Amino acid sequence: MLRQSRKNVAFLLIFTALFLIIAGCGNNGTSSSTTGQTGTSGTTTESSSTSTSTDQAGSTTESTGTDSSATTGTTEEASATDNSADFKQANDPIVTIEMDNGKKVEIELFPKAAPNTVNNFISLVKSGFYDGLTFHRVIPEFMIQGGDPDGAGTGGPGYSIAGEFKSNNVQNDLKHTRGILSMARAGDPNSGGSQFFIMVADSPQLDGEYAAFGKVISGMDAVDEVVNLPRDGQDKPNTPAVMKKVTVDTKGVTYPEPEKVK
Repeated sequence: MLRQSRKNVAFLLIFTALFLIIAGCGNNGTSSSTTGQTGTSGTTTESSSTSTSTDQAGSTTESTGTDSSATTGTTEEASATDNSADFKQANDPIVTIEMDNGKKVEIELFPKAAPNTVNNFISLVKSGFYDGLTFHRVIPEFMIQGGDPDGAGTGGPGYSIAGEFKSNNVQNDLKHTRGILSMARAGDPNSGGSQFFIMVADSPQLDGEYAAFGKVISGMDAVDEVVNLPRDGQDKPNTPAVMKKVTVDTKGVTYPEPEKVK
C-alpha cells in the first residue's frame, strides 16, 4: 500500500512538472502557470517567463514504425503509436512555413481532428499574422513553440478559442508523436489563440490535454535545426528563429472564420 502511494505521488509530481513546462499564458496577455500555449508549455500551453525550461517531462524517445512522413529528402520512420493516418482526408489543407534561412516546413492540417482549431490557424495564416514571428521556445527532445507576436510566450491574437481535446469534453484522439502540430494554451482549457508547437519527440502525456491538429509532412530537418539552437534559461533561442512567411493551400476548400470564446 505504501509503495503504491509513493508511485501515485511520483506520478503526480511528474505530471505537474510537465504541465508547468508546456503551459504559459493566455491570448489576453495575462500570465499563467501552465507550460506554453499548449503548445508547449504553452505547447502545450503558452509558455511564460516563469515556467520551468529545463525539465523535459513530456518527451520520450521515438519508437520504430513503418511510416515515411515528416521528412525532407530522407525517409524517417514514424512512431509505432503515430495515428495521424486516421485523420487524413482528401484535400486536407497544407501550411508552409518558410524560415528566414530559406528552409521550409510543410504541415498537413487535420480538420477531422480539431475543426475549429484548423479554421483558426488558417484564418491567422491568411491574414499574415505569423509572418515575421519567431519560435520563441525550444526544448530538445520535446518541442518548438511559436506564434507569439510578443515573442515571449505571453501574446496572442486578442481572442481565444475553445480547446478541442478530450479533457475539455471534445473528442480528439490525435496523439502527440514526433512531427505533430498542436495548440498552446494557458491553464484555462479555452485560452488558446495563436501560439502553437511542433513535437520533436513522442509525448503521450499531452494526449487529451492539448488540441493536436496537424502533422509535419516535409521539413522535419528544419524543425530539428530550430530545436537544437543554443538557448537561454527560458528556452529562448539566442539567435531568433524567424518564420519569414507562412502560407496555406486550402485545395479550393473554403474554411470559415473560427468560433471565438472571448
